[in-house]
Amino acid sequence: MRVTTPFNATSTAAEVVQGIDLAAKRAVVTGASSGIGVETARALAGAGAEVVLAVRDLEAGERAAADIARTTRNERVAVRKLDLADLGSVRAFVAAWKGPLHILVNNAGVMACPEQRTREGWELQFATNHLGHFALAAGLRPGLAAARGARVVAVSSSAHLRSPVVFEDVHFQRRPYDPWAAYGQSKTANVLFAVEASSRWHGDGVTANALMPGAIHTGLQRHVSEEELDRLRRQMGGAQVIPWKTAPQGAATSVLLATSPLLEGIGGRYFEDCNEALPNQPGTRTGVAPWALDPEAASRLWALSEEAVG
Repeated sequence: MRVTTPFNATSTAAEVVQGIDLAAKRAVVTGASSGIGVETARALAGAGAEVVLAVRDLEAGERAAADIARTTRNERVAVRKLDLADLGSVRAFVAAWKGPLHILVNNAGVMACPEQRTREGWELQFATNHLGHFALAAGLRPGLAAARGARVVAVSSSAHLRSPVVFEDVHFQRRPYDPWAAYGQSKTANVLFAVEASSRWHGDGVTANALMPGAIHTGLQRHVSEEELDRLRRQMGGAQVIPWKTAPQGAATSVLLATSPLLEGIGGRYFEDCNEALPNQPGTRTGVAPWALDPEAASRLWALSEEAVG
């Protein structure tokens, strides 16, 4: 049965978490120094959670943490270094974690950047958006299991409609690099991760879901001009007019998946505008593509990812 809620595209993160007590919960939010990440962390802290901002830029993270503590009056906001494109950084973060972890929000990402590769030779968007988060979640699994009911939230995008995971050439070693195809593939991988994690970790009480946050002006678009964004939105949306959201509105679906009693025991699904998405219809940029929920592709991606990150 499709999951629906009283919330919608205009709901904010603070609204969806209102009345929920997270005082006994611990959360990690990646990419939480700006954009929807900081608003996700703010909403979780506002409900009482202990929140760790996992960020590349520690100075920006400290500024965000101070602002969150000030606005929420919750001093249990910490900052830790995490570079998802660097497996050493991910492993160091995992090694330093002690105790249960109730909420993991895989929010950080790069979008449509020029072709770049990690030291392993991996395409940067797939490495950052998927493989880094995969290694993080897998490494933190003992903490997630110890929480007895943990939730993992994978921030995907409507860009997943652009490409399935091309297993024959994930890292663009034989095909010409296309920044949007690479981004779309990585966002499909985020959904497939949620599908397989929910299947594999169900016995630990861990559920994982993916989401499309909406169109929000953030630093994620630093490699893309306003004209290019408008062109791409027209190209994918046809006659649809998709309004821009504020950052608190963009964070709402992440926070809903992380906290709402309506999602208790629900996993392996894709949400948009605070409700489970319908199947995508050709010519639109809403809904979920069939390849993103394909259990065979999810299992294949998991095996590829395990082999890559060790």
